[in-house]
Formats: sequence, structure tokens, C-alpha cells
Amino acid sequence: MKRVLSRMFVASATMLGAAVVLPAALISTCAAADAAPGPGKPDAARGGQLYEQGDAARNIIACASCHGPGGNSAIPANPNLAAQPHEYLVKQLVDFKPKEGQELPVRLGPGGTPTVMTPNAAPLTPQDMQNIALYLSQQQLKEPASASRQDFVELGQRIWRGGLPERKLPACASCHGANGAGIPAQYPRLSGQFPAYIEEQLKLFRSGDRKTNEPMHAIADRMSDADIRAVADYAAGLR
Repeated sequence: MKRVLSRMFVASATMLGAAVVLPAALISTCAAADAAPGPGKPDAARGGQLYEQGDAARNIIACASCHGPGGNSAIPANPNLAAQPHEYLVKQLVDFKPKEGQELPVRLGPGGTPTVMTPNAAPLTPQDMQNIALYLSQQQLKEPASASRQDFVELGQRIWRGGLPERKLPACASCHGANGAGIPAQYPRLSGQFPAYIEEQLKLFRSGDRKTNEPMHAIADRMSDADIRAVADYAAGLR
């Protein structure tokens, strides 16, 4: 009889143990189901529609109104976006949008103030960003900017190809490529970009207003205004 009671006690204890485990498992499953899903597979077609037409219902303006059809800008203040690496574009859009609980984004303009891109990026979802970025990465840069200063060629070429060892300034080509095409997921395409835009960004890196890349701050901090103008003009003419 004692053996029977002992077995019944063990069985009951086992069932109680199972009863404790099951709700925890169920809670975990429910929590996973309620968690906000991340972006799905990027959709270039949807990205193109949003880029070219915007979405008035969500207060999203058409990106093409500033950056031109297919990312080919006609305004030097607004960079060419066609053929930029997908991952790089996503990161920039994320950096323009303030993180939850923060007033300012990590990418700022002159004087540490938000750029016009902050309100434009605010209504975009992570999926929107992925879609737009994929669309732009697949576009051809049809209207690239060009170098325009012959007097900048020698200095610009020297910095781009070999850097300035005496100032521990690395060659731009080591990250952005010999032809300025950039490296997907890491460095942007600079060939065909507007010289004025490249110059502005280098100065923002130097001042620390653009805090999105510490190595670029260190590099730009070693450059004079003349260095920046020369390499910006030279990069624009690369193909």
C-alpha cells in the first residue's frame, strides 16, 4: 500500500511540474507572436512607387521631387541616389529618423540641427526604407556630376589614390574604390556625386555635426579646406 501511495505521489508531483512548465512555454509563444515583426524581403516595385509618387495618406512626399527620377538629381544640394548600395541607403534613412525616446537623429546638418531629411524620413517604416533603398540601388546613374576644376586635379588625385602619409590621411580609394563605386554595405558611391555635396559632408564629418561614422570624422579632421575641395571635385569626375 505504501508503495502504491508513493507512486501516486511521484506521479502527482510530475503532473504538477508539467503544469508549471506549460504556462511558461505558452507565455513565451504568445510573446513571440505579439512581438512586432521586422521588415520582410525588400520589394523594389513598391519602393519605386513610394519613391516616385509618395503616399499622401501617410504624409510621405515623393522622394523624386528632390532627388529626381530614379535617383538622378538635378540639384547639387540634393545628392544623386541612383546606384548607391542598398544597405548604405537603408542606414542613412535610419540615421535621419530619431530613435524612440530621442529628440534628435544621429545624422545632423550644419550647427547640429536636423536636416530636411528628418521630417521626410519620420513617416517611413523600416519596410519602406528597405523597399526604397533596393529600388534606388537598381537604378542607373544617368546624369552623373562631373569634375569642373582643372586646378584641383593634381591634389585631388593624390589624396584619392595615395592619401597624405605625412598627415596619416589614408587614400580615399582604399574604402570607396579606385573608380569611386564604393563597397556595398559599407561605403557609398562617390563617383558622379555633386562636388558641392561631397564637400559639405566632409566638412560636417570634420565638425562632428555628422556623427554617423567615427573613422570619417578622424579622416576629415586631418583635411584642410583645400584638400576637401580638391578631393570632392576629383571624386565627382570618377567613372
